[in-house]
Amino acid sequence: MVFWNSEQPQKNNASSSQLKLHWQERIDKSLGSLPPSLLLLSAFVIGSSTTLAGTYVYRRFFRRIPNVDWVTPELLGGKRWVKGYVTSVGDNDNFRLYHTPGIGWKWPLKLKRVPTKRDGLRDQTIHIRLAGIDAPEGSHFGRPGQPYAPEALVWLKRLLLSHSRVVHCKLIRKDQYGRVVSHVYVPGWFGRRQDVAVEMLKAGWAVVYEQSGAEYGKEGKEGLLKLQEAAQRAKLGMWAKGAAAETPSQYKKRYASGGGAADDNAEGQTDIESGVKKGKPKRSWFRWLIS
Repeated sequence: MVFWNSEQPQKNNASSSQLKLHWQERIDKSLGSLPPSLLLLSAFVIGSSTTLAGTYVYRRFFRRIPNVDWVTPELLGGKRWVKGYVTSVGDNDNFRLYHTPGIGWKWPLKLKRVPTKRDGLRDQTIHIRLAGIDAPEGSHFGRPGQPYAPEALVWLKRLLLSHSRVVHCKLIRKDQYGRVVSHVYVPGWFGRRQDVAVEMLKAGWAVVYEQSGAEYGKEGKEGLLKLQEAAQRAKLGMWAKGAAAETPSQYKKRYASGGGAADDNAEGQTDIESGVKKGKPKRSWFRWLIS
C-alpha cells in the first residue's frame, strides 16, 4: 500500500528556495562588478525608454484631436484611424466629428461627455469630407441647389445621426477648404461596418468623385463605378429620371463658366442636430454596447 509522503513537498520547497538564492547571489555579484557610471546609464536608458513608450501610447490612443489644426502630416495618408461622435451633418458629403479616443465615453465606464452646446463645440470638432464620392450640391450663396440635394442630405443624416452617432474615420489628407478627406465607416453588429461612401452610391445619392487627388479605398475606382452604374440602372435616388442627371462636377463647372465659381465649402453647423426625428434614438442595449 502507498502512503502519502509528507516530506516530499518540503524537500521540493527547500530546493526551490536554494535555487532562487543561488541566482540572486549571482546577479548581485555581477551587478557589483559593474562600474557605477554604467549602472546609472542603464537606469537612465530604461527610464527614458519607459517615458517615450508611455508618451507614444498616450498620443496614439488617448490624446484627443480637437480640430483640423491638430491633424498633422504624420496622421494623414491612411496611417491613422480615429473614432468619434458625429455632432452635425452640414452638407451632403461632409460632417463634423468630435474625436473620442480611448475609453470612458459610454456606459458602464462613462467618465467623459460630448458637449451638446454651441460654446462647448466651438473649435472642438474636425470637419470630415467623405472620400471618393461627390453628392448633389445644395443651395449656397444665392445659387439654387441641384435636384435631389435635400433628399441626399436627409439620407446622410439618417445614416450618421441615428443610433450611436459613432463613426470610424481613416484620415487621408486635407483639402483646400480645411476639411479632412476620410474613409468613413459606421460600426454595426458583430464587427460588421458600413462604408458610408459605398452605401451612398448604392442608394443613388452620390457619384464617384473623379477629379485629381481622389481616394477610393478598398473598393477601388472601378468597384465604385460599378455601384454607381447599378444605381443608375435601378433608377435609385438622384437617378430616378435616368442616368442623364447632372452630376455635381457638371453643376460646378456650369456655374464657374457663368462667372461665379461654385464653392462647395459649406460650413457644417456647430450645434448637434438631428436631421431626423429629435430625441434620444431607440436602440437595443446589445448594439449600444458593441458600437
